[in-house]
Order: sequence, then structure tokens, then C-alpha cells
Amino acid sequence: MGFNNQQVLPAIRDMKQLEKFLESDFEYGVLLDSQLGLLKGIMNETKRVGKKLIIHVDLIHGLKHDEYAVDFLCQEYKPAGLISTRANVVLKAKQRGIYAIQRIFLLDSTALRKSYELIKKVKPDYIELLPGIAPSMIQEVQDETNIPVLAGGLIRTEEDVLKALRAGAAAVTTSDRTLWNISI
Repeated sequence: MGFNNQQVLPAIRDMKQLEKFLESDFEYGVLLDSQLGLLKGIMNETKRVGKKLIIHVDLIHGLKHDEYAVDFLCQEYKPAGLISTRANVVLKAKQRGIYAIQRIFLLDSTALRKSYELIKKVKPDYIELLPGIAPSMIQEVQDETNIPVLAGGLIRTEEDVLKALRAGAAAVTTSDRTLWNISI
């Protein structure tokens, strides 16, 4: 499983970033901060140029973040995968046979312990770990869960990307376009 060896997943927050992604050599991208009314056009254009989008369900305005949303997205738009902080969304994405990515936040030890419990139940395909600038935690989460980790959040420099990848991240998600084409 993987993203055809793509180690940076462009995270798309606006139409300008979408345009750059569509013009890029990347096959996979992550759609953040959009609205339901724009989704059809975005997905049609993405598929027209042979790209695949992973949709962050929690950040699509006008869409409730539940298993019914997953059914709707899969039937209407056929995304490559879904990201969510919600276990029911991730479980439904797994049932639908698309990438199921559980987003977790590194807040403190208690939150991390609860995340481990959740991950053992859900068994997502990937874990997106935020912030992604904690290389020691990337390896720990991967060792603890045996699930590939995506590093995201507060990735600001080429060195941040390289540290995350060296620490074992399967890929890095970033909306910073200057980091989309770094040499790895």
C-alpha cells in the first residue's frame, strides 16, 4: 500500500493551491478546507487530469462528519481516501475500500494513550500525526501501532520534511507549496 512512492502529499487549502496541484507531477493530494458546493467541480477537474484526492472529511463545510457523509462522498465523488479525527468515518472508509486515514493530535501523554486505544479498534490504513515536527513521536507511533504514519502540521522547512521522512514517516502532508517539490 502506498501513494506510488510519493513522499510529499500536497495539502490543498484553496483554489490557487488546487491549480498548482493540477499542474504538478503529483498523483495524490489532500483536500482541506473546502465546501460541499465546490466539491463536484474540484473532483471532476482532478479526475479529468488523472489526479487522486484524499478528502479531509472534517474540513468540508456543509457536510456532517459521519458515516453517511462517507457513503455520500464515495458514491458521488469516489475519492482515493478520507481523513478524519472521527473513528466512525475512518471505519466506514475502510469498509468502502478506500484509504482510511485517522488523524491524531499530539497534545499530551493522555491524548496519545487514548489515540493508541482508538487506533487498535479502528485499524486505519494510515495515521496522520500532527504536529509532524516531532520525529521521535513518528517512530514511536509507528512502532506502537504497526500502521504507517503521515506527518503533517507545522511542517515549515525542507529540513522538517527530511526529519519526518528519516524518522519513518511514509509521507509528509503540507500546504506549503515551496515544500511540494523538494528533492528527497
